[in-house]
Amino acid sequence: MTAQGLEVIDHSVHLTHEWINELAARLGWSSKRSALRLMRVTLRHVRDHLMVNEMAQVSAQLPIMIRGFFFEGWVPKRTLTKERNVDDFIGAITAQMDEAEEYRGRDDIKCVFDLLNNRLSRGEVEDIRATLPTLIRDLWPAP
Repeated sequence: MTAQGLEVIDHSVHLTHEWINELAARLGWSSKRSALRLMRVTLRHVRDHLMVNEMAQVSAQLPIMIRGFFFEGWVPKRTLTKERNVDDFIGAITAQMDEAEEYRGRDDIKCVFDLLNNRLSRGEVEDIRATLPTLIRDLWPAP
């Protein structure tokens, strides 16, 4: 038992650290802060391509803290992102990673997708990928 008796929060913090540590290892980055930033930015950008029902299904498989990052800044009445070009998708993420010295673009975004392939159910990953435009879907390796 925790000092505060809030095991669900402690467990979520622990899982969030596991996800960040796994991503940092996949990236080969020393900065966990930058790894978290990349995960947040990528998740939110993927989120903006999903319908509400799919977002709910994805979020149900995320640790509570990461679920919060996923929904951070979401405006439900805003139109879904309609970009079809993978370069625009990568560019939008890159524009928010300018502080991360270790960031390399496309390959690092693929590391986030590899993390999601490892942490989410295969069926959920397939559903998300099916929602994305073909050129963006091709960036995300099949589970």
